[in-house]
Amino acid sequence: MNILKKIMTAIRGGTRELGESIVDSQGTRIFEQEIEDAQESLKKAKHDLTQVMAKEMQASRKVESISAEIEKNEGYVADALAKKEESLALEIATKVAELEQDKALQVDAQQSYEKHIEKLKSMMEKAERQLKDYERQLTMVKTTENVQKATAAITDNFGTTDSTLMSAKESLDRIRKKQEDFDDRNLAAEQLDAENSGKNLSDKMKQAGIGDTQSAAEAVLARLKAKAKKKA
Repeated sequence: MNILKKIMTAIRGGTRELGESIVDSQGTRIFEQEIEDAQESLKKAKHDLTQVMAKEMQASRKVESISAEIEKNEGYVADALAKKEESLALEIATKVAELEQDKALQVDAQQSYEKHIEKLKSMMEKAERQLKDYERQLTMVKTTENVQKATAAITDNFGTTDSTLMSAKESLDRIRKKQEDFDDRNLAAEQLDAENSGKNLSDKMKQAGIGDTQSAAEAVLARLKAKAKKKA
């Protein structure tokens, strides 16, 4: 029996751990749903409060109506007394007394409604403030959760030597090297074309007797001969 009890305890512990794991993994969703449930409850509470306020208004009007009836009948009592109708005056006074009792009940009801309305409004304002705070917190929780997911993704994808980031860098290096090789070949071809064009042009000018057709030695000899003639 002791072993069976321990097994049952272990099962209950496992169930609790599983439940906690589910709650933790779905914490944000649960929190958001709880806020929505509270908003619905608050909405219903507002509807119920309007009914209580309507009852208070009805009681207030009833008090005013009874007060007017009492005042009218008190005038009748005065009229009856003026005419020496004691019996009639007493009968009317009895009615006034009943009206005053009814008025007292309505006043108590009205005051009770007023107290409940004040209390309910205070509770509702507190609940609304709390809900707004929870809504702000929910926004922050969601943002933090998204940031943490992004951080985890970056760590998983770019955190090792064979990561996606390293692979991307290698691809970029290969592209740049290929582009540099292409540019170097184009530059070499341009230089070669320039050299060939210059040599061909120089040969053509020399054949046509245009430009510097003498060698350096011939130029020096011609200069010295001219200098010797001047001295002679």
